[in-house]
Amino acid sequence: MRKRYSLPLLAVATLVLSACSNKKVASSDTYSGFLKDYSALTEHQSPSGEPVLSWVNPTLELNRYTQVYIEPSRYYPQPAPSKRLPQTTLDDTTWYYDAALKHELGKVLTVVTTPGPKTLIVRPAITRVTASTQGLRFYEWLPITLVAAGVSTATGIRDQDSEIATEVAFVDGGTRTLVAKVVRKGTGVPLENDKEVITTANVKGVLDGWASDLRKSYVAMRQ
Repeated sequence: MRKRYSLPLLAVATLVLSACSNKKVASSDTYSGFLKDYSALTEHQSPSGEPVLSWVNPTLELNRYTQVYIEPSRYYPQPAPSKRLPQTTLDDTTWYYDAALKHELGKVLTVVTTPGPKTLIVRPAITRVTASTQGLRFYEWLPITLVAAGVSTATGIRDQDSEIATEVAFVDGGTRTLVAKVVRKGTGVPLENDKEVITTANVKGVLDGWASDLRKSYVAMRQ
């Protein structure tokens, strides 16, 4: 006898497959255009074990840098504030990102307010801040719970992941040539439903992790 699947079952299965496909760092349709050229990016593992797309100029000599200038982070493209993503969250998130980068990179380089020779310029952009419905947990694959999971998704009461992505360019302060670039995304503190407001607190841990990984990667490459 041919099995028949209910619409909730099919909807949930589609949701799960979609969630699995989103585990990649990024794909060509999610690049923001901030870095302009993505062809040389390759996937690596960050010091914290997370996937990251990056490229480093093979002639790069990190020992030449004694200072770091961190340009104010910006959104690319600029998102429109909304009830779920208010302007206060947008402003606070870029401020916190800048602070995290200065805190971590300041441990290994002198943070300056004006770029010049022997200065590594960091140009960060936040390319995505959003929320998406969480994928199914293993215990929700049971036939009886699949329907319930589908209903909770449809009604908006299912937990959501807070998501944020970044693209960063690194430029030589003397020659202004591009020396490296990075693409990353991360998942922050979950939201209870599709009405909860996204705040900077939801993604602080991700921003701290990115800044820490950047410092550790810099140290490892310099040695």
